[in-house]
Amino acid sequence: MKDNYYRLGCDIGGTFTDFVLLNDHTGEITTGKCLTTPVDPSDAVEEGIRALEVTSPDFVEKLDELIHGTTLVINSIIERKGARTGLITTKGFRDVLEIGREIRYAPYDVFAEFPEPLIPRRYRIEVDERVRSDGTVIKALDPQDAQHAVRALLNMGIESIAVCLLNSFENPAHELMLLEVIEKEAPAVSVSISYHVLPQIKEYERTSTTVTNAYVKPLTGRYLSKLAGRLESIGFKGKLFIMLSSGGVTSVETAARFPVRIIESGPTAAVIAGQYYGKHFNIPEMFCFDMGGTTAKSCLIQKGVAGVVPTFEVGRVQRFMKGSGLTIQVPVVDLMEIGAGGGSIAKVSKLGTLQVGPESSGAAPGPICYGRGGTNPCVTDADLLLGYLDENYFLGGTMKLDKEGARQGIEEKIAKPLGVSFIQAVWGIHDLINETMAAAAKTHIAEKGGNPKIVTISAFGGAGPVHAYGLAKKLGAPRMLIPPNAGVGSAMGFFTAPRAFDLLRSHKVSLTDVAFTEVEDIFRNLEGDAGKILQKEAADDAIRYERSLDMRFVGQGAEINVSVPDGDFTKLARADIRRLFDNVYEKLYGRTYPDSEVEFINFKVRASLPERLLKLPRVKKKTGQSLNDAIKGQRPAYSPIAKAFIPYTVYDRYKLFPGARFQGPAIIEEKESTLIVGEDAGISVDDFGFLWIDLKEVK
Repeated sequence: MKDNYYRLGCDIGGTFTDFVLLNDHTGEITTGKCLTTPVDPSDAVEEGIRALEVTSPDFVEKLDELIHGTTLVINSIIERKGARTGLITTKGFRDVLEIGREIRYAPYDVFAEFPEPLIPRRYRIEVDERVRSDGTVIKALDPQDAQHAVRALLNMGIESIAVCLLNSFENPAHELMLLEVIEKEAPAVSVSISYHVLPQIKEYERTSTTVTNAYVKPLTGRYLSKLAGRLESIGFKGKLFIMLSSGGVTSVETAARFPVRIIESGPTAAVIAGQYYGKHFNIPEMFCFDMGGTTAKSCLIQKGVAGVVPTFEVGRVQRFMKGSGLTIQVPVVDLMEIGAGGGSIAKVSKLGTLQVGPESSGAAPGPICYGRGGTNPCVTDADLLLGYLDENYFLGGTMKLDKEGARQGIEEKIAKPLGVSFIQAVWGIHDLINETMAAAAKTHIAEKGGNPKIVTISAFGGAGPVHAYGLAKKLGAPRMLIPPNAGVGSAMGFFTAPRAFDLLRSHKVSLTDVAFTEVEDIFRNLEGDAGKILQKEAADDAIRYERSLDMRFVGQGAEINVSVPDGDFTKLARADIRRLFDNVYEKLYGRTYPDSEVEFINFKVRASLPERLLKLPRVKKKTGQSLNDAIKGQRPAYSPIAKAFIPYTVYDRYKLFPGARFQGPAIIEEKESTLIVGEDAGISVDDFGFLWIDLKEVK
């Protein structure tokens, strides 16, 4: 029997840090939650581990692996707290970060703002070199010119350097020369070259992604190094993994080298958990909804699969306007994120209307009811005053909430200025944040070809189950699924994520002209590089490779992804590849064009190790157990149907058993989250302890 049989998931959010401890021998799960420590996130990590040791003594030395997700990278970009970074680029391309795609996200708004580049213009240096699109050198890079460029940046006090030269994805010789010069001139300076970060066509996206990687690399490296050292100091000797934006997990070394890959590290995990549950219960369309203290994340999961997109934006100037942020070209789970959480601040807008979010009070000072110095009323304050939360059972009773302080705050800052009753103000905050999330959810579902009236809503996060019922009513969704330990859903998701890494390389060539031996060489090289990344964590496990191609009709500006069979590419026929392309294209657009030439743009490989999935334990009903055993009592809470406070029956989730059925209005409490169900819904418990809530049809 293996000595190290524990696995720990740790997700650092904007407000709370969540923990899930899994015993692989028994399947027992232990959870924990503590406030995030923004100044040093590793403080909260140690605090949470120490708290878990109370119920599971000495588990740290028996930990096989710790899987970690963090918002550190995305926050450092949004707050502009990264390193002083310089860029070395091809002569004539110094301004590509401003030029972008030359598209205005709001064409009729003459005052439309664009995000400031992460690197000011004075820190961008050009070198006189040129490579053709086919990789042949027009003008060779002079070693002295390379040296001068590097020294110029060093003299400006640069801490990290990004290198992105024209067409280097076809021929990286000049970038590799600059890398050698930087390592010789300043070995302590962090460096990111585009051939390693993103060897892909499209100059703006490649430059922006490489610059972002360089900008956060020193900070991420220091944080991960400090975290690893701190874990080691408390007795951890296992493997430390980091969650990737694409839904896989990777080693801490790889995450430190490519921090741009972990920008959406935390939000992705709940979606991966939802994907696992969707497959397990064979749910055709599931809307995964994760609402924490700062943001709400959601994703439509169709046929048990969450989509992965090749690009996304960070730090939008206009939160809902595509094109107003920094473009990042790395694979990321296709989720929607809005500023709606328990800590979202409610205020009176300049127009004299109620506004909730996107600003958040975070963990410090937090909502008024936290009693940590917060003065702005927040969503959690409203939820408490509506009777949905118990001030004596928040975080399982470890954190007492200040109900009177929340009442005074909403009365003074919302009700009186708006000239409305206290209950109108409190319900307005709760209902408005639900409306904001529902509007965004409808758009997201429609874009994916889904139908909100047939989806099953699965709720995660500390605030997710509190607001899931209201969201479902606004969407017209017929059913909700609330997993056990929903309040730490992201940390649970780490156990359902594969150990995987994605690599790609651009090489533009038509299907008619391509040599299949050349394609096989590209795939084998990518597999070799991906294999090296996974080698350290592979042990005796066999690495599995999945290949795909980004293809398009000649002359098009957008590609579609086509999966290709495993094995030697040279054994395939051109007609086979064309058939695969036409099938995907026709499915997406309704028709294809058999007489038009197609071309390859990107060659992609996903390397993965055998999955160590979470096995859902079955819950056993104890002899003589009845529903009355789970009832904690009743308390008045606001009903939007009755438009008044009515008695809600309060249940202890830990005492519910398989086969239990009951009707709302109900409040179901567990340590990390609380589920609210109205009087028009029925609740049932399955063999795995999941709660299924059926709602009456919304007309």
